Amino acid sequence: QVQLVESGGGLARPGGSLRLSCAASGIVFSIYTMGWYRQAPGQERELVARIRPGSTTNYADSVKGRFTISRDNAKRTATLQMNSLKPEDTAVYYCSAEKGSAYWGQGTQVTVSS
Repeated sequence: QVQLVESGGGLARPGGSLRLSCAASGIVFSIYTMGWYRQAPGQERELVARIRPGSTTNYADSVKGRFTISRDNAKRTATLQMNSLKPEDTAVYYCSAEKGSAYWGQGTQVTVSS
């Protein structure tokens, strides 16, 4: 059974930082592309960042230079370091494991507000 469990969401001030983690089980983690997506109220889910098995990455333009995605194959985790947070980063953040089709976590709320 595949499980992706996100953690690390919460409330941050504008300009602050949060670190999201995704712990995976039930998959051969090292061969999956890991992604972070987000969905704000009334909006479609959008890609935030993606890291491939060889650790190449891509980011949404809105987060480039502020967010960093990484992976630890030994620990089967994917991490999203979010710095210089803005109110528009407020959303539910989802972890994905992609190889053809995708598995999804349950999501973690990130709220950026003063």
